[in-house]
Amino acid sequence: MAKNKKFWKYFKQYEVSQIIAMIKNSNKKPLVCDDRFDNKLVVITGTTSGIGTYTAMKYASMGADLLCINRNAEKSIKLKTEIESKYNVKCDYFIADLGKLNEIHSVADKLVDIERPIDVLIHNAGLTLSKQQLTDEGFDLVFVVQYMASFIINYKLIDKLKGQESARIIINNSEGHRFVPWGVHLDDLHFKKRRYSGLKAYGSAKLAQLLSMHIFKDKFLESNVTINSMHPGAVESETGKDNGRLYKWYKKNVLGKFLRPTEIASESLYYLGVSNEIKGVTGKFFSLTTEEIPSPPAWDIDEAKKLWDISLELCKLD
Repeated sequence: MAKNKKFWKYFKQYEVSQIIAMIKNSNKKPLVCDDRFDNKLVVITGTTSGIGTYTAMKYASMGADLLCINRNAEKSIKLKTEIESKYNVKCDYFIADLGKLNEIHSVADKLVDIERPIDVLIHNAGLTLSKQQLTDEGFDLVFVVQYMASFIINYKLIDKLKGQESARIIINNSEGHRFVPWGVHLDDLHFKKRRYSGLKAYGSAKLAQLLSMHIFKDKFLESNVTINSMHPGAVESETGKDNGRLYKWYKKNVLGKFLRPTEIASESLYYLGVSNEIKGVTGKFFSLTTEEIPSPPAWDIDEAKKLWDISLELCKLD
């Protein structure tokens, strides 16, 4: 019955014009910001490949210091060496597996204890899986990495960021939130009652990010902290590298032919993090740098509030 109620609730909110706009936006070039970002601190998760690496390089090339949160120490050292030698900025890193709650909490606490202001926080780490993997806590791995990690870090940083002069949070989201057109299953976030679907798991996590964004936006009211989400476009990345042979073949021989250069995503993340045109803009969803209306379930504030309470419990937060 609840599912049917959601169906009719959201069905009448869908508009063809919004779908057409989404398709048009996918071909647009991102706006570019040429402003420097010298001596600012940028925190980015998942910088050892793809969009994360390009984004780290972009910010470093414009004078920003970096703090990268990665799972692989060897790759982090290599990136640190390359960035510091090439751009003459500081590139530190924390090692954390964002699929494990204790490590997420640990790295979030480290960020809270940093003496420097965090000027930009970019949640980039993510993954997609065709077959479900469960964490030690019995949670869906995709949901933990894509949603719970960013939720915990944002939540623990609320007071620190509000105490700063300003800060911008950017969530590397996705049009994939539309894979769950009738909303998230709040009673089954980890697919224990339903058959697992890689697309639905990914979409649920991305939709959850958008829903939590609205509550975080309210938490940062009367401060100069903003939070926005961005679809990076269909760009070359390592997303799906943990999937099976069929998906890898499809990505290489079919999807790969339509992918755009990764630089457009990093340019967009820089624009959203630095441009004065975005100053004070918060709680929005962008396709690269074009503001876009996400799916109706992404604007359901009642669902967002319910998810918030569930998330506090799941993530072991007071």
